[in-house]
Amino acid sequence: MVVIRLSRGGAKARPFFNIVVADKRTRRDGRFIERIGFYNPIAANGEEGLRISQDRMTYWKSVGAQTSDTVERLLKQAASKAA
Repeated sequence: MVVIRLSRGGAKARPFFNIVVADKRTRRDGRFIERIGFYNPIAANGEEGLRISQDRMTYWKSVGAQTSDTVERLLKQAASKAA
């Protein structure tokens, strides 16, 4: 099964997450199929905190990819900010 989930990066106490499409059996920060965005939880006011490629998200969902709970929450957050 293919999932859309977060992959952690960044330094200690300074998290940064890539939103990736990966096989469910791979490690959290391991191999992935495609990077479709990022999430920076500690972004300052002038910085971009969340970016998701909506066309790629739509494609992967159409072929059966499941989103993690956190990514689903981030999608709703991005949609509310866009509206």
